Amino acid sequence: MKVATISELRKELKHSSKEELYEYCLAMARFKLESKELLTYLVFESESESTYIDGVKSYIDAEFEAINTASYHYIKKSIRKILRQVKRYIRYSKKPETEAEILIHFCKTLANMRPSFKRNRVLVNTYDTQLRMAKKAIGKLHEDLQYDFKLLVEDL
Repeated sequence: MKVATISELRKELKHSSKEELYEYCLAMARFKLESKELLTYLVFESESESTYIDGVKSYIDAEFEAINTASYHYIKKSIRKILRQVKRYIRYSKKPETEAEILIHFCKTLANMRPSFKRNRVLVNTYDTQLRMAKKAIGKLHEDLQYDFKLLVEDL
């Protein structure tokens, strides 16, 4: 089966009725967890971005509490898992403010974790990469917001 491009889908969906679009959305949500999560964000959480950010922050905190700190191997695996999910949440929002705030919180939480991430090269690289991505997201913001977020980054 050949997969249609986004522009082809857009053209075809313009001719669909409201009921057909409704059925398409539900069918997509049934088959893929990411589609269901995106639909949940769009329907329930997109109007209150601050509540969404708080929910993602609480997810990060809970997952960091659950990390098995027996060895750095388990810590690395857990952090990669958390980061994959966090990136997915950021992708749903598509807002640079959300991305910057969530990544800064992730970096703060990683910096406060015990045992220290600085003893492991992979974790240091992960931290540096996420901090760089947060700075890049901050660069896309309005100047007033940039100043506020840069103060937060300097604390890190």
